[in-house]
Amino acid sequence: MANFKIFEALNWASSYLEDFNREKHGAELLLRHVLQLDYTAFYTNIREEMKESDVYQFKKMIEEHAAGTPVQHIIGSESFYGRDYIVNSHVLIPRPETEELIYYGLERSAGIFAKGQSLHCADIGTGSGAIAITLKLERPSWQVTAVDISSEALAVAKENAKKLKAEVQFAQGDLLADLDASMTFDLVLSNPPYIPHGDLEGMSDIVVDHEPHQALFAEEEGLILYRRMCEQLPEFMNRPGMIGFEVGAGQGEQVAGLLKASFPKDEVDIVFDINGKDRMVFCRLLPDV
Repeated sequence: MANFKIFEALNWASSYLEDFNREKHGAELLLRHVLQLDYTAFYTNIREEMKESDVYQFKKMIEEHAAGTPVQHIIGSESFYGRDYIVNSHVLIPRPETEELIYYGLERSAGIFAKGQSLHCADIGTGSGAIAITLKLERPSWQVTAVDISSEALAVAKENAKKLKAEVQFAQGDLLADLDASMTFDLVLSNPPYIPHGDLEGMSDIVVDHEPHQALFAEEEGLILYRRMCEQLPEFMNRPGMIGFEVGAGQGEQVAGLLKASFPKDEVDIVFDINGKDRMVFCRLLPDV
């Protein structure tokens, strides 16, 4: 592969990955990482010749990805809401669907709370810290608490908060069970594990072999953590307030039912993502009358 031009390396890698049933887009991401080029510079220089050392490094990365290692783990980061987050095998790789949870969460909060109001927010099951850190950076006046049961995940989240200069409070605990009983929240967002264990066999080895199962799978057909949170949340929520969950496609009605059971007088609705799947459930807590 010596004396390869960038476009030749890209074509080779795309074809190689397709032979292993991997997404060929991974070739571009890895090549841009090796060359340290953004999208525009990459395509501007696509006919330039590569250094032999870069070719060697790129070939090794492509072989690693073909063998099943996620691109994000090879690079060491993933982009989320316009920012780069450190990721590794201890945390779920942030997905675009979760960006929609934040987008709709912020949009809906504007209809509930006064502009500039200082809110106390929680991200339950924070993983890489993507939700909590994004909330803090998008709304600097808000106080944000990030909770996770995994000490390894919290270490990654804290590293991301430091890197992105986000002042987030972190707490280790099992959902809300280990939080101080005096804590209350105006806004809670959560993207908990929601994949039924029975779905494991049909999933990509890239996900199953490299991402933490604790962050992917849940009992009761993927619903146990929603049920437990819905049981715990009434003690922690302020009014007016809002709860937003990311859910698995097809789980919207069941999760909405759990929220309605815990908050029978409040407004619960299902929001579909950009792909037309029921992906978010929101509960608007009305002011005390």
